[in-house]
Amino acid sequence: MAKFGKRTTAARAAFDGKHNVTVEEAAALVKDNAKAKFDETVEIAMTLGVDPRHADQMVRGTVSLPHGTGKTVRVAVFARGEKADEAKAAGADIVGAEDLMETIQGGTIDFDRCIATPDMMAIVGRLGKVLGPRNLMPNPRVGTVTMDVKQAVEDAKGGQVQFKAEKAGVVHAGIGKASFSAKQIEENMRAFVDAVGKAKPSGAKGTYMKKIAVSSTMGPGVSIDVASATGNA
Repeated sequence: MAKFGKRTTAARAAFDGKHNVTVEEAAALVKDNAKAKFDETVEIAMTLGVDPRHADQMVRGTVSLPHGTGKTVRVAVFARGEKADEAKAAGADIVGAEDLMETIQGGTIDFDRCIATPDMMAIVGRLGKVLGPRNLMPNPRVGTVTMDVKQAVEDAKGGQVQFKAEKAGVVHAGIGKASFSAKQIEENMRAFVDAVGKAKPSGAKGTYMKKIAVSSTMGPGVSIDVASATGNA
């Protein structure tokens, strides 16, 4: 505790008694109390009223944040021929087919997003046990299995965020950096919440959005009033 006592104590004091605040208040609080020596990531966590073990309650999708994520995203593309050239021209960091599969099987995963053309899925499918747990498996539902690799690469590089409900119905993602303005954090937060709202599955019953909290990498979290975040206040 003594190591980071002053910073942690000051941050906790600033957050003390703050619960179910507005999106604007949360953005300002998190930004003002991100005091680490690096540019902390602003993270959002949402607890949803779903059980993702049931197919009709799975929540997943993508959202292009208005101000990006502030993170450099490394993109790998499984493609051949013209589509491989297209991916490289669009800025993909790694492009390949069987060679890329072998690299991944060997334990090297030097990318944050994986895209594949449909004809590559027979190869990519062999990597399910490696890519699946890391949420890197290409999926047509989120636009990462596509013939339009140029658009997919540009979206990934431009700040598109993927989300997926995990155990207990929790969705979390990085939605910016502490160096962003409070307004930029607020607008990214609203865009993310809106996208999760639109991804509500048919099997969701009762209250869909139960809790929303935001924090920085090293800072405490603060809960946000759900009505404020969804525009239903």
